[in-house]
Amino acid sequence: MTAKNKWMIDPNDAVMLLIDHQSGLFQLVQDMPLPVLRANVTALAKIAHLAKIPTFTTASVPDGPNGPLIPEIHECNPDAVYIPRTGQIDAWDNPAWVDAIKKTGRHTLLIAGTLTSVCMAFPTLSAVAAGYKVFDIIDASGNWSKMATDITLARVVQAGAIPTDTFAVLAELMSTWNRPDAMDFAKVMVDQLVPPYRALIESYDKAQRVVKEGQETKLDKA
Repeated sequence: MTAKNKWMIDPNDAVMLLIDHQSGLFQLVQDMPLPVLRANVTALAKIAHLAKIPTFTTASVPDGPNGPLIPEIHECNPDAVYIPRTGQIDAWDNPAWVDAIKKTGRHTLLIAGTLTSVCMAFPTLSAVAAGYKVFDIIDASGNWSKMATDITLARVVQAGAIPTDTFAVLAELMSTWNRPDAMDFAKVMVDQLVPPYRALIESYDKAQRVVKEGQETKLDKA
């Protein structure tokens, strides 16, 4: 599965970067409900694991007031690699971070970070300048105000990054329902992203049972 065009995500070229999703920084978020942010970040960790996307995490002074990374990320994606920083605000200023990305041989970065204006934006601008294609996952970042998010969006788009949301990332990485793990992706939709989707799945399951029961009835009568 590859991208349909240059504006879409190629799962075979993608790297997931989850930056500074820390319990202390989450308390500063004002542009979306915290349960939504947490669910979206968890969904990204699960999606990356399902799609076998290399995933790197990092944290800003986790022993200080910014707090530790939320545990769901590495619980849901045991293959994710944590790369510590030595005080750098922009994760791209950490040579170990950049080296890990380069070693994947991939050139499409899926970036989410709290807070949006700094932890997402700074590595985005640095990565675009370094020649990477960047998709910024806005609803898995979180910021101290909506105005700050709007300004940041304008800034990263002007630089050449592509804004997106968690559900769109799931759909692009999943690519098709004709895959053996399709219902695993659907479970992420239901559990983390769009709970009402459960009703759609339930109606589909019921329709399938009705068809099956009808076929069995016809066989019995035959």
